[in-house]
Amino acid sequence: MKLDIVANSSNDEFYTPFYAVEPLIKYIPKDWMIWCPFDTADSIIAKAFKKQQYLVATTHIKDGYDFFTTDIMADAIISNPPYSLKGDVFERLFNIGKPFAMLVGVVGLFESQKRFRMFKENEFEIMWLSRRVAYFKSYQEQVPSLNPPFSSVWVTKGILPKGNVFEEIYKEHELDI
Repeated sequence: MKLDIVANSSNDEFYTPFYAVEPLIKYIPKDWMIWCPFDTADSIIAKAFKKQQYLVATTHIKDGYDFFTTDIMADAIISNPPYSLKGDVFERLFNIGKPFAMLVGVVGLFESQKRFRMFKENEFEIMWLSRRVAYFKSYQEQVPSLNPPFSSVWVTKGILPKGNVFEEIYKEHELDI
């Protein structure tokens, strides 16, 4: 089932709140350059890392950057990918071989045989969050309004210290930009 159908939004574009990014930041070395391949300059993911003095490159399909054909020299790839393309996104990420962190819905993550085999054959970690993440429909919203009926997790490779990490999130935390 597609997240856009579950959330009744008719698109695959959901914007991540700061509180979902906050627990990931402490695991990323300060000297790493980060590529956010599904993000514009307005991305809260990109802004959260920039505020912490990381070098961040953002690319987005609407600006002519296709994740599947664009290569950016970066130390890590971090984003919230289009839900409908998550299998293809993870396949490319494993092929690239760089550390990555992708915020995705956990429902259905391993349920296709192709994705099941892909995850079985590759090393990865998962950051489990203490609450469900609500997403923004647009950056103009003051409060996230899309509340999927399932949990989101950070699926990472080469970032977390062990296979499963559990982090508290605090929905009242906001990024002061």
